[in-house]
Amino acid sequence: MTNNAAFLLAKRLGNFYAVGMKGIILAGGAGSRLYPLTLVASKQLQPVYDKPMVYYPLTTLIEGGIRELCLISTPQDLPRFQQLLGDGRRFGVSIEYRVQEKPAGIAQAFLIAESFIGQDNVTLILGDNIFYGGDSFYRAFADFKGGETIYGYHVNDPERYGVVEFDVQGKAVSIEEKPKQPKSNYAVPGLYICDNSVVEIAKNLQPSARGELEITAVNVEYLKRGQLRVQRLTRGFAWLDAGTSSSLHEASAYVQTIEKRAGIKIGCPEEAAFRQGFVSLEQLEKIVGAMPNCEYRTYLEHEVVAEAKRLNQ
Repeated sequence: MTNNAAFLLAKRLGNFYAVGMKGIILAGGAGSRLYPLTLVASKQLQPVYDKPMVYYPLTTLIEGGIRELCLISTPQDLPRFQQLLGDGRRFGVSIEYRVQEKPAGIAQAFLIAESFIGQDNVTLILGDNIFYGGDSFYRAFADFKGGETIYGYHVNDPERYGVVEFDVQGKAVSIEEKPKQPKSNYAVPGLYICDNSVVEIAKNLQPSARGELEITAVNVEYLKRGQLRVQRLTRGFAWLDAGTSSSLHEASAYVQTIEKRAGIKIGCPEEAAFRQGFVSLEQLEKIVGAMPNCEYRTYLEHEVVAEAKRLNQ
């Protein structure tokens, strides 16, 4: 997508603010699949081409109009995220931080962030998941009415993921976590949009055989209640799980290819904040002006700030 097309898309969607929706970025875990890289820095702080991995899920939430965020990580890694992202002000959002003392499943995030969630709905995104293409998520945030919305993405190795089964009408009928004999090729990516009852559901979960509070169990409970909506992502959509050394390299190569060919940046929270109206053009110029001379700054100066000025003439 060209920069001009991106501006037009933002204008068509509107500067949407997801009222009553909070966002959680789960950036904890031991990162054992990325050893020995994680001896240096947390998995979600590893570079994906030209940006820290956490920039990508952060950008997804900002593009979805979510302004109140909570990042969950380990005691040793949390200070590094705070140093990187601060209070979120330069992205036009607020970021709170919560400690995950011991990894105990994705659904544990709802318990750790209970006081942050309060009475609102919440979107949970995994810190090692990268999404690109289309407006499926933004539409879902805007259209969310309750229950839970998750996604189905066609993969060749569904046994590695939570797998959703559909009936002939396209309605979800079952979800299984890492099944030995998957009932479909549709994996559930790491983004979950939930109403406030997710906290009560998480509190009543029993640990799985792995000793974890499984996110699949949350999805199954919403399915039992008849409140689960599963949207199949289109072929033009890209979902990258950068949790292993090989997938981290593949994600970097993908991002580099798209950025070089299209002349845009994927996972740029400053740009997303500007396009959403979270920061003004004047604020963006100050943010960019404080950056050192680098390709990232050059992109924001020439492809975002300069383009905005030209279109506003």
